[in-house]
This record gives sequence, structure tokens and C-alpha cells, in this order.
Amino acid sequence: MTRVWKWNRPVTVREVLEDIQQERSIAYTTVMTVLDNLHQKGWVRREAEGRAYRYEAVSTRAAYAAALMNDAWSQSDNPAAALVAFFGMMSEEQRRALSDAVRIVQGPESPGPAEQPEGTRPAEPREEREPREERGPGESAARNPGSATEQGGR
Repeated sequence: MTRVWKWNRPVTVREVLEDIQQERSIAYTTVMTVLDNLHQKGWVRREAEGRAYRYEAVSTRAAYAAALMNDAWSQSDNPAAALVAFFGMMSEEQRRALSDAVRIVQGPESPGPAEQPEGTRPAEPREEREPREERGPGESAARNPGSATEQGGR
């Protein structure tokens, strides 16, 4: 998936093979099998091009990371405590990134937490965010491509 995400465009088995072979020896059939497995799991879509396929990621790496975090958080019996522990593990750089993300979600017209009237909700998410995949009733994130469970934790 790293190679497919890196290029952010449809790729062939040959392109992935040649890229990996710059680092180590690997067989064409190994790369083809991995991409076929990713397709069967719903992580990539493919289109025929002549006698080969072009593979493209179904979701972004950021969406995958978000799904991992959401899966982990949703399994906690105390979500607030889990967040406090998670924030405590963050580096200063990660905390700044989190603050930036919160500002993006809240939008520039939203008051900060100290200025927001009690009982009001933050502004609706803005369009800059990636769309979330829709889930049917009772369907968990673990069943969607890109979830931690679907990826085997990788």
C-alpha cells in the first residue's frame, strides 16, 4: 500500500516491482499476488489496461490512519481517559498538528473553547476534510477497507 499511496495514481504491477527492486530482489508474481489480495480485500480498485491491471488506492493513507485511531478509541471503555493518555504520549510537534487539525475542523469563525458559550456545539466540519465512508446500520469501522482490523494492524 505504501507504494500505491506514494504515487497517488493508478499503478501497474511492473511499476511497483521496479520500484521495490531498487531496494531488494522480489518476483513479479509476488507483487501481483499482493496487489490482487489488496484488491480482494477492497483496499485497491483495478481497471484492465491491455493484458494488465492498473491498481489505485480506495482511500488515502490519512484516512487509513484515522480509521486505526477511531478503531482503537472506540474499543475503550473510557474514551475520555484514552484520549488523555494518548495526548500525554504526543510530542510537542504532534500536539501542534492536533491543534491545527482542531482549528481546521472548527473553522475560523468558531470561538475557541474558552470563548464558546456553554451548551453550544462547535461549527460543522468544513469541506477541506476528507469525506467519511458511509456505514450501514450496525456496521463497524472494522468492516470497512482501511480499518485496523481489515489491515491486520499494519
